[in-house]
Amino acid sequence: MAIDIPEVTEVRNLLEELGEGALIARLDSFVTLNEGLESKKGEDFIKVSILGFLEGITTTLMMKYPENERVAGLHERIRARRAELDELFRKPAMQNLR
Repeated sequence: MAIDIPEVTEVRNLLEELGEGALIARLDSFVTLNEGLESKKGEDFIKVSILGFLEGITTTLMMKYPENERVAGLHERIRARRAELDELFRKPAMQNLR
């Protein structure tokens, strides 16, 4: 069962355009591995995990291709979406510790 994360396709297409075949293989392996864990961890948890991996890939690409605005834009969108989903897993602050 495939999890719908449009950013995976966007990053994969970008990696193809940049000729980063080794990263494509790692991306595909990571996504497949995480999709296998969906029934145990839950879909949102897997999405956060995959988005975190995509954020790491795009961070690396920004260092390698600093002039590429498409890389920077995609990185920023992925970072924002991961942060938004990550909030679902944060424990609320305890009132008595403030």
